[in-house]
Amino acid sequence: MTDRPPASSLAGTPDRRTLLGALAAGCAVAAFRPGAGRAQRAGLDAVRRRARGFDQLHALVVARDGALLLAEAFRGPPVDRPVNVKSVSKTIVASLVGAAIDRGVLDGVDSTFAAVAPSLVPPDADPRVRRITIADLLTMQAGLERTSGPNYGRWVQSPNWVAHALSRPFVAEPGDGMLYSTGSYHLLGAALARATGRSLLDLARDWLGDPLGIGIAPWTRDPQGFYMGGNNMALSPLAMVRFGETWRAGGVWNGARVLSRDWIEASWTPRTTSVFSGDDYGYGWFLTRAGGHDVAYARGYGGQMIYVVPGAGLTVAVTSDPTQPARSEGYAGDLKAMLAEDIIPALAAA
Repeated sequence: MTDRPPASSLAGTPDRRTLLGALAAGCAVAAFRPGAGRAQRAGLDAVRRRARGFDQLHALVVARDGALLLAEAFRGPPVDRPVNVKSVSKTIVASLVGAAIDRGVLDGVDSTFAAVAPSLVPPDADPRVRRITIADLLTMQAGLERTSGPNYGRWVQSPNWVAHALSRPFVAEPGDGMLYSTGSYHLLGAALARATGRSLLDLARDWLGDPLGIGIAPWTRDPQGFYMGGNNMALSPLAMVRFGETWRAGGVWNGARVLSRDWIEASWTPRTTSVFSGDDYGYGWFLTRAGGHDVAYARGYGGQMIYVVPGAGLTVAVTSDPTQPARSEGYAGDLKAMLAEDIIPALAAA
């Protein structure tokens, strides 16, 4: 699976042979628009130096206005090789929900999970389960006890992940606040599968992979065969940037519409707040400010990140060691500082 950017959408970038040849030689690859000159080169050098100083960081890819400026693997796999992007998968699943609404497969985010997939609700479930909406799951405000953190192991070892997630006790009312939980996104994936009669893998390939020209390999499935919603998908750093660029461009890739502009705007509207980072959250995207700009970002364990900075024309992908934590006050905070202090100032106006 390779992710060669089409010449029409990443104008002026090196072709795949040049890119991989440079990577094999241990060199960075940068493409410069005419007139960018020394300021951009100096800025990219500063970004490279800072990125190289993070032992946890594997690869960094930066694009501006559709042009690939930097694609370097400092350690770990090369930038065209898929890696586990952890909870960046949640942002992919949220995009598939939007694609389903765009196609009329789902009526909208106010539909309840029970209405979309009635056979998946355990008969003895708390009556409040039937009030949980697609929006509640997208914003992780279902009110059910989390399946992430210390509860994750017990959840994935259960014989039925959907039933287990829906059988957790309520610790809040539906819609009353963000409870970060991969189970919420697994429920979304299962609902999409039931609504369409197709697997989440098939939908991801049809609605995102094929239009964007990126490969999506099979990933973890639960005991009932549902692909895991919200974790363990694999994308290359180049594919991550292509996905982020589609969002930055209002849902369009290479001249073709992939997602509606309405879904982009709805997803980037703050709807709740993370108790861990303090950042806002929309539909599958965290929302913050950095370097004087609004930023939407997808985040996976260990420091798998996609940053989209529409006002600066930037999309940034980071992959990192997936075995180490990346807390908001630690490595994840360091990555945000690099975005705010190096990437945006150097490249936004270059």
